[in-house]
Amino acid sequence: AKPNLTAISAISSPSSTSSSSPHTLQRKPLKPLSLDFIDQRAFRSRRSQNMASNGASPKIVDATENSLEKIKRQLASGSGRNLLQGPLFKRSETLRKWNERWVILDPTTGKMEYKTRRNEPTIKGTILFDENSTISISPVNFQGLPKYNGCCIYIGTPQKKDYFLCAETPGAARAWVATLHATQLVLKAHKEAVDSLSGSGSSTLGTVATVVAAANSTALESSKEIQAAMQVSLRNALKITANKPVNEPLDDLTIMKETLRVKDEELRNLARELRSRDSTIKEIADKLSETAEAAVAAASAAHTMDEQRKIVCVEFERLSKDSERQQEAAISKLKELEEKTSSLSKEKDQLVKERDSALQEAHMWRSELAKARERAVILEGAVVRAEEKARVAEASGEAKAKEASQREATAWTEKQELLAYVNMLQSQLQRQQVFEEKTESTNGDTSLPMTKETEKDVDKACLSISRTASIPGENVVHMSEEQVVNAQPPVGENEWNDIQATEARVSDVREIPTETERDRSNSLDITVVTPDESNVPRSDLPPESFHHQP
Repeated sequence: AKPNLTAISAISSPSSTSSSSPHTLQRKPLKPLSLDFIDQRAFRSRRSQNMASNGASPKIVDATENSLEKIKRQLASGSGRNLLQGPLFKRSETLRKWNERWVILDPTTGKMEYKTRRNEPTIKGTILFDENSTISISPVNFQGLPKYNGCCIYIGTPQKKDYFLCAETPGAARAWVATLHATQLVLKAHKEAVDSLSGSGSSTLGTVATVVAAANSTALESSKEIQAAMQVSLRNALKITANKPVNEPLDDLTIMKETLRVKDEELRNLARELRSRDSTIKEIADKLSETAEAAVAAASAAHTMDEQRKIVCVEFERLSKDSERQQEAAISKLKELEEKTSSLSKEKDQLVKERDSALQEAHMWRSELAKARERAVILEGAVVRAEEKARVAEASGEAKAKEASQREATAWTEKQELLAYVNMLQSQLQRQQVFEEKTESTNGDTSLPMTKETEKDVDKACLSISRTASIPGENVVHMSEEQVVNAQPPVGENEWNDIQATEARVSDVREIPTETERDRSNSLDITVVTPDESNVPRSDLPPESFHHQP
């Protein structure tokens, strides 16, 4: 898996690049390498126990010890080592800032150290890696500057510690990576050699020597590439310095330096003039020595020139004092500039801290905004669910209202049918009453000699009037007060009064012989049942209680 690298832009100062001296491959004897990772006593005892348990002979044990001594001598020998050295930009782990470091790699031991400058005696840090580390040229330019495309090196260790380096050129980066890969092969061969001595590996001393020689040759070839890259970088730095624009506004220090340079040239010209005049004076003195006039003239000329020389000396002293004062003023200004620079650096650090705190606060507000958005999404979902429930409830309410209206229409039709049926029954009752009245009138004329007991009986075959008779539940019609009122108009009030009047006349009906009762039992006359008050439909029932069961 490729490492997740973040692109960080950092501008390195050209002074640090130009100050670094050209790379040279140094070959120097090293101290014997101590095998700290091997505990000799424990290793020998464990090896002896393993060989004894396997039934190995003492000759095999001696041969193994001799092989171990050869590996020690090979690792401890300082001859044939090529140290790969050169400048690399290393990203800081805390401030993520790129700093130039002088890196030293020993391909025979896998030791990689770096210093702040080449001439410093102390080591600033160590880059740790092993044979299982991931070392490659990063396809991402996490240094930031376009000129470092293909120059970034990534080192990932199994201890989850990453190193980010940057070379001067892509060729130098490839050289470093090739040497690091060769160093990994050396470390792997050393480990396999040690494992082979303990009986768990298959590497030999020839393999170790081969990979060490290959690593040294790789380091030697890589050093040439790195040296060429450093020369290119140095030429670029010198070209940048030479191509600086001269049209920039001059500061006081530059003006003073230019003034001093002009004065120095004037003094040199005066000195040359003095020397030429001295030679002229000598020539004139030689010529005037022959004659007195020439001598007087020469003496006067010499006196004049001596006065001029004194004047020039005084002027020279004055100029020297002026230059000293100007130099002191320049030094004081330089000190002031240094103080300002230090204060500006402190302000820069403060601004960097404020920027970091502002970034943290912005990140916090971003997280709060994300939480608020999540809550808004949850609330929107709740609103959508509530609206859906409201729509479902509205639809169910409309369905229930429609069903209720249908029931109401059905009840209304049933009510109309019942009212028509009641009107029909009332008309039949009226016809029956008229028939009974006619029958009573005929029976009154024929049965006058009847006894008093027979007159008290009632013709049960014709009419049955019982106020306590109950109506079957399946024929009960529950009607509300409004329905009763609406059901009454088809029957006239006079007709109901006639029915009540006939009830009073029923008691006068006389008994008919039994033969007529049997004949009447087979008749189709409709019996009139007068319900009790408890069975009369109440007018205060709700409209929903009106139903008809066929």
